[in-house]
Amino acid sequence: MRVSSPRRHRPRLEIIPFIDVMFFLLATFMMVSLAMIKNAGVAVQLPKAQTSGSEERKENEVTLTVTDKGDVYFDHDKVSPSELPGRLAALKAGAGPEKAKVFLNSDRKATFDSVVGVLDEIRKQGITRIAIQTEKTEKAP
Repeated sequence: MRVSSPRRHRPRLEIIPFIDVMFFLLATFMMVSLAMIKNAGVAVQLPKAQTSGSEERKENEVTLTVTDKGDVYFDHDKVSPSELPGRLAALKAGAGPEKAKVFLNSDRKATFDSVVGVLDEIRKQGITRIAIQTEKTEKAP
């Protein structure tokens, strides 16, 4: 007696679940990589601007922060006005004048005089790549 076996179908590779898994992994890696960006500045209330952008930190970059009390921070280290030129000169020497970049941020309530003083010191050291950090505002209707 002969038993007939059902027709065998070739196995199919379902691609839709594979695409779902790939998108999930892509989103996960993007979120993890965004969380790894190091914020080296001191927390201050940045001024707002509509043309504000975000930049990722790279090597040879520092953040100079001016607080509302006039204190200056080189990344997270508080520096005196006499220390600032030496720290900037070391940055320029280590990175080269074309690659050294300074992010300047200040509290909204910081005096214009103290911010311009820090900006002037950066320029005296020959560093020309300076970014002033702001927060993005909502556009008015």
